[in-house]
Amino acid sequence: MTDRKLLFHLSDIHFGLEDNRALDWVKREIHERQPDAVAITGDLTMRARHREFDAACEWIQSLDAPVTVEVGNHDLPYFNLVERFADPYRRIRSIADKVECEIDLPGIAIVPLKTVRRWQPRLNWSKGWVTDQALERCLHAIDALPEGVQALVAVHHPLREVGTKGTALTRHGQKALNELAQRPVLAVLSGHVHDAFDIMEETVHGKVRMIGAGTLSQRVRSTPPSFNELTWDGKELHVQVRNLEHITTHDMMIEDVPEDAMPPRDPGDPVAPAGKVPRVDPPVH
Repeated sequence: MTDRKLLFHLSDIHFGLEDNRALDWVKREIHERQPDAVAITGDLTMRARHREFDAACEWIQSLDAPVTVEVGNHDLPYFNLVERFADPYRRIRSIADKVECEIDLPGIAIVPLKTVRRWQPRLNWSKGWVTDQALERCLHAIDALPEGVQALVAVHHPLREVGTKGTALTRHGQKALNELAQRPVLAVLSGHVHDAFDIMEETVHGKVRMIGAGTLSQRVRSTPPSFNELTWDGKELHVQVRNLEHITTHDMMIEDVPEDAMPPRDPGDPVAPAGKVPRVDPPVH
Protein backbone atom coordinates (compact mmCIF):
# COMPACT_ATOMS: atom_id res chain seq x y z
CA MET A 1 0.00 0.00 0.00
CA THR A 2 1.29 3.45 -0.90
CA ASP A 3 0.47 6.93 0.31
CA ARG A 4 0.87 8.33 -3.20
CA LYS A 5 -1.92 10.65 -4.28
CA LEU A 6 -2.47 12.20 -7.70
CA LEU A 7 -4.30 15.53 -7.77
CA PHE A 8 -5.15 17.82 -10.67
CA HIS A 9 -5.25 21.58 -10.02
CA LEU A 10 -7.18 23.53 -12.68
CA SER A 11 -8.14 27.17 -12.75
CA ASP A 12 -9.66 29.99 -14.78
CA ILE A 13 -11.47 27.90 -17.36
CA HIS A 14 -13.55 30.98 -18.33
CA PHE A 15 -16.43 29.50 -20.29
CA GLY A 16 -17.45 32.21 -22.70
CA LEU A 17 -13.83 32.44 -23.80
CA GLU A 18 -12.82 28.84 -23.17
CA ASP A 19 -10.13 26.93 -25.01
CA ASN A 20 -11.98 23.81 -26.16
CA ARG A 21 -8.81 22.05 -27.30
CA ALA A 22 -7.31 22.44 -23.82
CA LEU A 23 -10.53 21.44 -22.06
CA ASP A 24 -10.96 18.32 -24.18
CA TRP A 25 -7.35 17.35 -23.44
CA VAL A 26 -7.76 17.83 -19.67
CA LYS A 27 -11.01 15.85 -19.65
CA ARG A 28 -9.22 12.96 -21.40
CA GLU A 29 -6.33 13.18 -18.94
CA ILE A 30 -8.73 12.96 -16.01
CA HIS A 31 -10.51 9.97 -17.54
CA GLU A 32 -7.26 8.14 -18.32
CA ARG A 33 -5.18 9.06 -15.26
CA GLN A 34 -8.00 8.86 -12.68
CA PRO A 35 -6.66 11.45 -10.22
CA ASP A 36 -7.76 11.09 -6.61
CA ALA A 37 -9.26 14.58 -6.74
CA VAL A 38 -9.56 17.66 -8.93
CA ALA A 39 -9.41 21.18 -7.48
CA ILE A 40 -10.74 24.00 -9.68
CA THR A 41 -9.73 27.33 -8.18
CA GLY A 42 -12.29 29.67 -9.64
CA ASP A 43 -13.34 31.75 -12.64
CA LEU A 44 -15.54 29.18 -14.30
CA THR A 45 -16.97 31.84 -16.62
CA MET A 46 -16.15 35.16 -18.30
CA ARG A 47 -19.19 37.23 -17.33
CA ALA A 48 -21.25 34.88 -15.13
CA ARG A 49 -23.92 34.60 -17.83
CA HIS A 50 -26.45 31.78 -17.63
CA ARG A 51 -25.22 30.13 -20.84
CA GLU A 52 -21.61 30.28 -19.62
CA PHE A 53 -22.49 28.63 -16.31
CA ASP A 54 -24.61 26.02 -18.08
CA ALA A 55 -21.62 25.04 -20.22
CA ALA A 56 -19.15 25.18 -17.30
CA CYS A 57 -21.35 23.10 -15.01
CA GLU A 58 -21.99 20.51 -17.73
CA TRP A 59 -18.24 20.16 -18.30
CA ILE A 60 -17.48 19.88 -14.58
CA GLN A 61 -20.21 17.29 -14.06
CA SER A 62 -18.70 15.20 -16.86
CA LEU A 63 -15.33 14.87 -15.11
CA ASP A 64 -14.58 11.37 -13.92
CA ALA A 65 -13.15 12.26 -10.49
CA PRO A 66 -14.11 13.89 -7.17
CA VAL A 67 -14.14 17.67 -7.77
CA THR A 68 -14.06 20.72 -5.52
CA VAL A 69 -14.74 24.15 -7.00
CA GLU A 70 -13.81 27.57 -5.70
CA VAL A 71 -15.73 30.64 -6.85
CA GLY A 72 -13.76 33.35 -8.65
CA ASN A 73 -14.44 37.04 -9.14
CA HIS A 74 -15.75 36.32 -12.66
CA ASP A 75 -18.35 33.97 -11.19
CA LEU A 76 -20.46 36.57 -9.39
CA PRO A 77 -23.19 38.20 -11.52
CA TYR A 78 -21.83 41.20 -13.41
CA PHE A 79 -25.01 42.74 -14.76
CA ASN A 80 -27.68 41.73 -12.25
CA LEU A 81 -26.73 43.48 -9.02
CA VAL A 82 -29.88 42.32 -7.24
CA GLU A 83 -28.89 38.71 -7.86
CA ARG A 84 -25.25 39.46 -7.01
CA PHE A 85 -26.23 40.63 -3.53
CA ALA A 86 -29.27 38.44 -2.84
CA ASP A 87 -28.38 35.07 -4.41
CA PRO A 88 -24.92 35.14 -6.03
CA TYR A 89 -24.57 31.35 -6.34
CA ARG A 90 -27.96 30.73 -7.95
CA ARG A 91 -26.49 30.07 -11.38
CA ILE A 92 -24.25 27.25 -10.14
CA ARG A 93 -26.80 25.32 -8.11
CA SER A 94 -26.40 22.30 -10.37
CA ILE A 95 -22.90 21.77 -8.92
CA ALA A 96 -23.71 23.02 -5.41
CA ASP A 97 -22.35 19.79 -3.94
CA LYS A 98 -18.93 20.61 -5.39
CA VAL A 99 -18.73 24.34 -4.60
CA GLU A 100 -16.41 25.13 -1.68
CA CYS A 101 -16.53 21.50 -0.56
CA GLU A 102 -13.81 19.73 1.38
CA ILE A 103 -12.29 16.58 -0.09
CA ASP A 104 -10.80 14.19 2.45
CA LEU A 105 -8.28 11.60 1.32
CA PRO A 106 -6.01 9.34 3.38
CA GLY A 107 -3.27 11.63 4.70
CA ILE A 108 -4.34 14.74 2.81
CA ALA A 109 -7.37 17.02 2.52
CA ILE A 110 -8.38 19.86 0.21
CA VAL A 111 -9.92 22.63 2.31
CA PRO A 112 -11.66 25.68 0.75
CA LEU A 113 -11.05 29.33 1.65
CA LYS A 114 -13.29 31.84 -0.11
CA THR A 115 -11.55 35.01 -1.36
CA VAL A 116 -14.38 36.69 -3.31
CA ARG A 117 -16.92 39.19 -1.96
CA ARG A 118 -20.23 40.43 -3.30
CA TRP A 119 -18.96 43.96 -2.75
CA GLN A 120 -15.84 45.71 -1.45
CA PRO A 121 -15.18 49.17 -0.03
CA ARG A 122 -12.85 49.88 -2.97
CA LEU A 123 -13.44 50.41 -6.66
CA ASN A 124 -11.83 47.20 -7.94
CA TRP A 125 -14.06 44.31 -6.88
CA SER A 126 -12.03 41.82 -8.95
CA LYS A 127 -9.35 41.58 -6.29
CA GLY A 128 -9.38 39.22 -3.33
CA TRP A 129 -10.71 39.70 0.17
CA VAL A 130 -10.54 37.18 3.02
CA THR A 131 -13.29 37.87 5.53
CA ASP A 132 -12.97 36.87 9.17
CA GLN A 133 -15.88 34.44 8.72
CA ALA A 134 -14.29 32.73 5.70
CA LEU A 135 -10.95 32.40 7.46
CA GLU A 136 -12.58 31.05 10.62
CA ARG A 137 -14.42 28.35 8.62
CA CYS A 138 -11.20 27.33 6.88
CA LEU A 139 -9.16 27.19 10.09
CA HIS A 140 -11.88 25.25 11.89
CA ALA A 141 -11.87 22.68 9.07
CA ILE A 142 -8.08 22.31 9.23
CA ASP A 143 -8.10 22.04 13.02
CA ALA A 144 -10.74 19.30 12.78
CA LEU A 145 -8.59 17.10 10.52
CA PRO A 146 -7.34 13.85 12.05
CA GLU A 147 -3.82 13.94 13.43
CA GLY A 148 -1.22 13.49 10.72
CA VAL A 149 -3.46 14.70 7.88
CA GLN A 150 -2.10 17.67 5.93
CA ALA A 151 -4.17 20.30 4.16
CA LEU A 152 -4.11 21.86 0.72
CA VAL A 153 -6.01 25.13 1.00
CA ALA A 154 -7.93 26.03 -2.18
CA VAL A 155 -8.52 29.72 -2.92
CA HIS A 156 -9.08 31.78 -6.06
CA HIS A 157 -6.86 34.79 -5.37
CA PRO A 158 -3.25 34.32 -4.29
CA LEU A 159 -2.96 35.28 -0.61
CA ARG A 160 -0.59 38.12 -1.36
CA GLU A 161 -0.96 41.66 -0.05
CA VAL A 162 1.24 44.00 -2.06
CA GLY A 163 1.54 47.74 -2.58
CA THR A 164 -0.69 50.13 -0.73
CA LYS A 165 -4.16 49.50 0.64
CA GLY A 166 -5.61 50.70 -2.64
CA THR A 167 -3.67 48.21 -4.73
CA ALA A 168 -3.56 45.22 -2.38
CA LEU A 169 -4.10 42.04 -4.35
CA THR A 170 -5.91 40.17 -1.57
CA ARG A 171 -7.00 42.14 1.48
CA HIS A 172 -6.25 40.26 4.72
CA GLY A 173 -4.24 37.74 2.71
CA GLN A 174 -1.26 38.15 5.03
CA LYS A 175 -3.42 37.52 8.06
CA ALA A 176 -4.62 34.30 6.47
CA LEU A 177 -1.06 33.21 5.66
CA ASN A 178 0.04 33.93 9.25
CA GLU A 179 -2.69 31.62 10.54
CA LEU A 180 -2.06 28.90 7.95
CA ALA A 181 1.66 28.88 8.77
CA GLN A 182 0.78 27.62 12.25
CA ARG A 183 -1.13 24.61 10.92
CA PRO A 184 -0.36 21.45 8.92
CA VAL A 185 -0.76 23.13 5.53
CA LEU A 186 1.16 21.65 2.60
CA ALA A 187 0.35 24.51 0.24
CA VAL A 188 -2.21 27.09 -0.82
CA LEU A 189 -3.62 26.41 -4.30
CA SER A 190 -4.81 29.43 -6.27
CA GLY A 191 -5.65 30.77 -9.71
CA HIS A 192 -6.53 34.29 -10.96
CA VAL A 193 -3.07 35.11 -12.34
CA HIS A 194 -3.35 32.88 -15.46
CA ASP A 195 0.29 31.80 -15.11
CA ALA A 196 1.63 29.00 -12.93
CA PHE A 197 3.95 29.59 -9.97
CA ASP A 198 5.38 27.77 -6.98
CA ILE A 199 6.84 30.08 -4.34
CA MET A 200 7.43 30.20 -0.60
CA GLU A 201 5.79 33.10 1.21
CA GLU A 202 7.38 34.35 4.42
CA THR A 203 5.25 34.97 7.50
CA VAL A 204 6.03 35.75 11.14
CA HIS A 205 5.29 32.10 11.91
CA GLY A 206 7.30 30.53 9.10
CA LYS A 207 6.91 29.86 5.40
CA VAL A 208 3.81 28.92 3.47
CA ARG A 209 4.04 27.36 0.02
CA MET A 210 1.83 29.03 -2.60
CA ILE A 211 1.07 27.17 -5.83
CA GLY A 212 -0.75 28.88 -8.68
CA ALA A 213 -2.35 27.23 -11.71
CA GLY A 214 -2.49 28.73 -15.18
CA THR A 215 -5.60 29.15 -17.32
CA LEU A 216 -7.48 26.73 -19.53
CA SER A 217 -8.98 29.57 -21.55
CA GLN A 218 -7.99 31.79 -24.45
CA ARG A 219 -7.28 34.54 -21.89
CA VAL A 220 -3.59 33.73 -21.58
CA ARG A 221 -1.02 36.02 -20.02
CA SER A 222 2.60 34.93 -20.63
CA THR A 223 2.20 31.14 -20.85
CA PRO A 224 -0.08 28.85 -22.88
CA PRO A 225 -3.09 27.06 -21.34
CA SER A 226 -2.08 24.60 -18.63
CA PHE A 227 -2.98 22.82 -15.42
CA ASN A 228 -0.98 21.55 -12.45
CA GLU A 229 -0.44 17.87 -11.80
CA LEU A 230 0.30 17.41 -8.10
CA THR A 231 1.83 14.23 -6.75
CA TRP A 232 1.91 13.60 -2.98
CA ASP A 233 3.99 10.65 -1.77
CA GLY A 234 3.30 11.19 1.92
CA LYS A 235 6.41 13.33 2.37
CA GLU A 236 6.79 15.68 -0.59
CA LEU A 237 4.39 17.50 -2.90
CA HIS A 238 5.67 17.58 -6.49
CA VAL A 239 4.25 19.97 -9.08
CA GLN A 240 4.31 19.44 -12.83
CA VAL A 241 2.79 22.10 -15.09
CA ARG A 242 1.08 20.19 -17.88
CA ASN A 243 0.56 21.94 -21.21
CA LEU A 244 0.02 21.07 -24.86
CA GLU A 245 3.09 22.98 -26.02
CA HIS A 246 5.61 20.61 -24.38
CA ILE A 247 7.15 23.45 -22.34
CA THR A 248 8.99 22.38 -19.19
CA THR A 249 7.54 23.10 -15.77
CA HIS A 250 10.43 25.43 -14.98
CA ASP A 251 9.77 27.56 -18.04
CA MET A 252 6.01 27.59 -17.45
CA MET A 253 6.33 29.13 -13.99
CA ILE A 254 6.57 32.82 -13.25
CA GLU A 255 8.93 33.85 -10.47
CA ASP A 256 6.57 35.97 -8.39
CA VAL A 257 2.93 36.97 -8.11
CA PRO A 258 2.43 40.21 -10.08
CA GLU A 259 0.73 43.11 -8.36
CA ASP A 260 -1.53 43.49 -11.38
CA ALA A 261 -2.72 39.93 -11.66
CA MET A 262 -5.06 40.58 -14.57
CA PRO A 263 -4.39 39.09 -18.00
CA PRO A 264 -5.14 41.02 -21.20
CA ARG A 265 -8.88 41.54 -21.56
CA ASP A 266 -9.06 39.86 -24.95
CA PRO A 267 -6.87 37.23 -26.60
CA GLY A 268 -5.88 39.70 -29.31
CA ASP A 269 -4.44 42.18 -26.84
CA PRO A 270 -0.65 42.41 -26.38
CA VAL A 271 0.65 39.87 -23.88
CA ALA A 272 1.57 41.52 -20.59
CA PRO A 273 4.92 40.52 -19.07
CA ALA A 274 4.28 38.42 -15.97
CA GLY A 275 7.74 37.06 -15.30
CA LYS A 276 9.69 34.55 -17.34
CA VAL A 277 8.25 34.24 -20.83
CA PRO A 278 8.86 30.66 -21.94
CA ARG A 279 10.72 29.70 -25.06
CA VAL A 280 8.59 27.37 -27.10
CA ASP A 281 10.66 24.51 -28.44
CA PRO A 282 9.24 21.94 -30.84
CA PRO A 283 8.47 18.60 -29.21
CA VAL A 284 11.01 15.85 -29.50
CA HIS A 285 9.60 12.81 -31.30
